[in-house]
Amino acid sequence: MTRFAKKDILLEIRDLQIQGYTDETWIDIIKGVDLTLHRGEVLGLIGESGAGKSTIGAAAMGYARDGTRISGGSIEFDGIELTNASQAEKRALRGSRIAYVAQSAAASFNPAHKIIDQHTEAPVHYRIQKRLEAQEDAMELYERLRLPNPQEIGFRYPHQVSGGQLQRAMTAMAMACRPDLIIFDEPTTALDVTTQIEVLAAIRDIVDQFNTAAIYITHDLAVVAQMADTIKVLLKGEEVEEASTKEMLDNPQEDYTKSLWAVRSFKRPQKSRPTDGTPPIIAVKNVDAAYPGGAKVLDDVSFDIYPGMTVAVVGESGSGKSTTARCITGLLPPLKGEILFKGDPMPAKYKDRSLDQLRQAQMIYQMADTALNPKVRISEIIGRPAQFYSGLKGTALKQRVDELLDLIELEPSKYYDRYPPELSGGQKQRIGIARALAAEPEFIICDEVTSALDQLVAEGILKLLDRLQRDLGLAYMFITHDLATVRSIADEVVVMQHGKVVEQGPKEEMFTPPHHPYTDLLLSSVPEMDPEWLTTVLEERGVDNIGDAADV
Repeated sequence: MTRFAKKDILLEIRDLQIQGYTDETWIDIIKGVDLTLHRGEVLGLIGESGAGKSTIGAAAMGYARDGTRISGGSIEFDGIELTNASQAEKRALRGSRIAYVAQSAAASFNPAHKIIDQHTEAPVHYRIQKRLEAQEDAMELYERLRLPNPQEIGFRYPHQVSGGQLQRAMTAMAMACRPDLIIFDEPTTALDVTTQIEVLAAIRDIVDQFNTAAIYITHDLAVVAQMADTIKVLLKGEEVEEASTKEMLDNPQEDYTKSLWAVRSFKRPQKSRPTDGTPPIIAVKNVDAAYPGGAKVLDDVSFDIYPGMTVAVVGESGSGKSTTARCITGLLPPLKGEILFKGDPMPAKYKDRSLDQLRQAQMIYQMADTALNPKVRISEIIGRPAQFYSGLKGTALKQRVDELLDLIELEPSKYYDRYPPELSGGQKQRIGIARALAAEPEFIICDEVTSALDQLVAEGILKLLDRLQRDLGLAYMFITHDLATVRSIADEVVVMQHGKVVEQGPKEEMFTPPHHPYTDLLLSSVPEMDPEWLTTVLEERGVDNIGDAADV
């Protein structure tokens, strides 16, 4: 028996069919999906990459993404049939009554405009608030979503805040008009676990307080357990099963759903440091760093990474993880301290480093969508570093690109001439890995490389990275906020907070009590497959309402 009355239906989708254009023909990608959403209800859409989650989320706004078309079915929002509505009618709904929170905030914000200007655009345009009122409301939402300096952060440009902070700012922007329906497309993917709690609590509070309906798209089952009243499981554009959250977690019926519940089984043996006097491949020694015109963001940071080992660097958004990576690569020269490669100091600026020094440290980025040029063929993306560092040309270059595609388990004949938009998220991340390998480095920085991927695809990427490490003797610095990933792949763990290293050591020691209080906070903030977990954690931390959450 549902707690939602039939008269409270806000969105009703019947026999939704969507086609995608590929190889000069239209193929079915969404195959007759039904969906009913009541006011104040949260529906969780889960499934692996390519299941159709985001496509259905966009269709709920009457929108078909580039290269797709709504080919059949009905989409009725509050009595308005969106499949027949004019573009003007749909534009009047989007941003005011229906809002969308995208997965990649970095790709969604306009880099040329301040965050608060983009936030206030919708409420001013729809005459919901005047500009100053919208600004004041934005600051209240920033505080609610635990953004630092809520009175000031909106007056920065998108590139001047961290990825996690930008994701929260976009969530606030979606809430600006207090819409009837919000589509959350992986909204906490880029967030560390401590911040995620506050954002999840804020989203849930907004839904309850304003009787807002939401479609919550995610690959994180523990997160959807905290948010959704109902869960719908999708596979290749078709519904697998649907049930209340508790029923779905306790008793999934279909084999595919059970397989989603069982992922993240991969865990490789922990390696120990060499005892033969081998120096670290990368040593960070007493590094302080600051961005031009800003306060110090790294304070006396030191840790070592040995050949063939993986060091996970964890901490919440703004803790200094990515800034440390920038110092290692020479993109941000330290104020003091140094970076050593195999015991030898590296020039602080990348421009002063030799070609071989540049080659030795490569990066794989979090968001393959923004890291790969969509207008450049895969062969050129991978081939450029091979040509730059090794001087390969012609047949030798093509052979090297083919070898790299084989290494990342993509068939060269199928992918050599394709473009990034033609690939899935997991395939694009594999291309990012191949590009890093093209330089033949000994050390790779993996910056949140699995956070944007569903759990099945992420496990495949972790297994690939592990195999490459064993075959090529690579050392990894693994920047992540996902402690499940740390358990899977790390040998040692470095915990950072406010630009300092607060604890470090072998993985098994770091996961065994007693912990540093901040490490304990991180571990206790990892969501569990229990619908009551978020409520319990907030109660344990003395949070009675979302207004208190920012103080946790």
